[in-house]
Amino acid sequence: MAESLTHPLEEPQPRLPLAQPPDASHEAAHSQEGAPARVSLPHVLPDEDVFAYMRRVHGAFEHRLYQRLVGAANELKEGDASIGVAAVDEASRHNARALLARTRLGDLDAYPLIDERLYSYMQGAVDPEAQARTASWTLEELKAFLLSASEEDIHALKDGWSSDAIGCVVKLMSNAELASVGRKVFNPLPGSKVGARGYLGARIQPNSPTDHPDDIRWQVFNGWAFAVGDVVLGTNPVSSAPESVAAVESALHEILVTFGLQDTLPHCVLAHVDVQAVVEAMQPGTTGIWFQSLGSTEAANRTFDVTLEKMEAHAATRTGRWGMYFETGQGADATNGHAAGVDMVVHESRKYGFSRALTQRIAAAQERAGREPAPHVIVNDVAGFIGPEVFRTREQLVRCCLEDIVMGKLHGLTIGLDVCSTLHMDVSLDDLGWCLEQLMPANPGYLMALPTRNDPMLSYLTTAFQDHVRLREKFGYKVDDRMWAFFQRLGVIDAQGRPTEHFGDPAWVYLQYRRHQGDARPDADVLAEAARQLAEVRARSVPLAVGHGEHPWDLAPSLDREMRQLYEDAKVGLWSDLSPDFLATIPDAVRLRTRASTRRDYILHPPSGEQLEPASERVLESLRARHAGRYSVQLVISDGLDARSLMDEGHLGPFLATLRARLEAAGHRVAPEHLVLSLGRVRSGYRVGGLLFGDAAMEGPRALIHIIGERPGSGHHSFSAYVTAPPARVWAKPVDHDITRVVAGISDTSLRPESAAVEVARLLGELTSAS
Repeated sequence: MAESLTHPLEEPQPRLPLAQPPDASHEAAHSQEGAPARVSLPHVLPDEDVFAYMRRVHGAFEHRLYQRLVGAANELKEGDASIGVAAVDEASRHNARALLARTRLGDLDAYPLIDERLYSYMQGAVDPEAQARTASWTLEELKAFLLSASEEDIHALKDGWSSDAIGCVVKLMSNAELASVGRKVFNPLPGSKVGARGYLGARIQPNSPTDHPDDIRWQVFNGWAFAVGDVVLGTNPVSSAPESVAAVESALHEILVTFGLQDTLPHCVLAHVDVQAVVEAMQPGTTGIWFQSLGSTEAANRTFDVTLEKMEAHAATRTGRWGMYFETGQGADATNGHAAGVDMVVHESRKYGFSRALTQRIAAAQERAGREPAPHVIVNDVAGFIGPEVFRTREQLVRCCLEDIVMGKLHGLTIGLDVCSTLHMDVSLDDLGWCLEQLMPANPGYLMALPTRNDPMLSYLTTAFQDHVRLREKFGYKVDDRMWAFFQRLGVIDAQGRPTEHFGDPAWVYLQYRRHQGDARPDADVLAEAARQLAEVRARSVPLAVGHGEHPWDLAPSLDREMRQLYEDAKVGLWSDLSPDFLATIPDAVRLRTRASTRRDYILHPPSGEQLEPASERVLESLRARHAGRYSVQLVISDGLDARSLMDEGHLGPFLATLRARLEAAGHRVAPEHLVLSLGRVRSGYRVGGLLFGDAAMEGPRALIHIIGERPGSGHHSFSAYVTAPPARVWAKPVDHDITRVVAGISDTSLRPESAAVEVARLLGELTSAS
């Protein structure tokens, strides 16, 4: 496992006794200091199921105990421990699984782990006849069926299994058993081999730190040069402004139209679904498959500014060739404060249940529109993006991905993986390759694909183009037949599927692109133009994989060295602090601190960086009294995950100067103080805003602009600005991400600080005019 430069992330943590839960006095509760108690089950009776156990030890059904017993059956993960549902030891985990194995599917469905409107909606997508056929089965019997039955027999029954049942049965399986089920069940997309047995697809993720169309185009050409990219061209936008999203949509759409692939391969800009709908209205026909992140409960979905009604309405419009693209991931609910006492596996399974129900909605809409009901819906499980508070090790990451592959397939979905890690996890560049090889026997539908394992915009590690080449060679997986034929026509592989002399050469793909556009210039002129554009893309710190090493699946040595240097640089950034000399340059600085005791505590336990220490709360209460409502905007500065992003020359200073000038010119009353918050997370800013502005007597919107260091890893040393501007009466309540706008990727090598300040001022104008 990788270690940080001076602070290993995996050193043992002390376990201290906490008070026993009132519903389980027989339990010996243990946890890390400040964390909820873990579940101890030292003894269960033979033939006892979950419900019989509760009756014996508690006298009746008890909901919180029920949730903890189900959660304790999971393999250990940090996210479950953080909410108090992880088993305290292997013996307790074994006993929890024994109880769960003897529990009947019908009883699980009769006692939902979380009972709310969205759960009822998911249950409405379950086939009642198929459900009745297995209601008397125990989870152990369901597991045995999945391991022994044919794919045909599994497909005949899978629509009758609830998300809770699917989420519970995977807890009983070993990694090898999960892989066995994964390579047995497949749900290919209509008219496609994506998601079929023996196929491994790729979503090209051509992210740009500045949403530059050339960065995006060249990464597509780069992927195709390696015969990679047959599922979707999907870009994460920096800006969610409709005009910016429209420009990226158009760039992707134009590539597909140029090559005649618009009916073969969808594209997607992963902006909020509402924004995508606006762009489609602005530029009809230019959007492809529509994206949205999903939560497992109504509260979790509100974090994404999503409701059941909104998603149903959007799904009902998807009557054309492309449907929807959903992203999920274990741990998002817990880190956003919406775990509701339920473990990460069950939450993730319910997201697939929501996806299943929306897929049925799309099919019904197609049928009403006179089309064959064949919804093109893909699900991307983003496993590892959150950080060590969810998964800390490569083994936990592999376990999560195997569970999710099986749960997605048993929901009838075409599911792929973003097998990823953040730079503050204990998963290195080489560990990520190991994880991929552990997962391939389960045959996921697809993986992400970037020029290297390092995303230049999101600053996290994921799958490179060369990983696809290596995995195809080692495991014999194929690319969707239609795109494989395209790659042969493109000339990067030959008729036998072997690399040609043009393999790994994006300039060659650019030449074919220009020829398809009717460009008749000599090859040398077009290739010279390609070389100039390649240099410009690289100058914006977007890596491109040109050529390869000793094998076609090896990065070119110089690029490999560059990526490893970025990785080491990120580790330095994680442990950096704002220096005294830098702090002295911030005018009118007021120092604040969160409850994180150390930087290690801050990195491993994010909630510690979301709350303010009492002394800082008193400082803010005093400042609020002194301001007496005179100011409508407050600037807050936090170190975040890379303090260097603020300290680098030409970063914070020009940003603050331009921002203040723009805000004051627009008539905003900006407080003179800069609140400087050490060990601060984004949510700590909401706490600051609540203490300063949470007074219903204040009139008009009150804005907080939180300037914070981003995750390191891209080499840009970027920071972000989170803009929140509701009326004071809203600040008096808990505020969260759903009402916040963000400008990200701010640095002297990506979105320049002066330009970012202009965008922040514009966003604030939009928010305050709408209040």
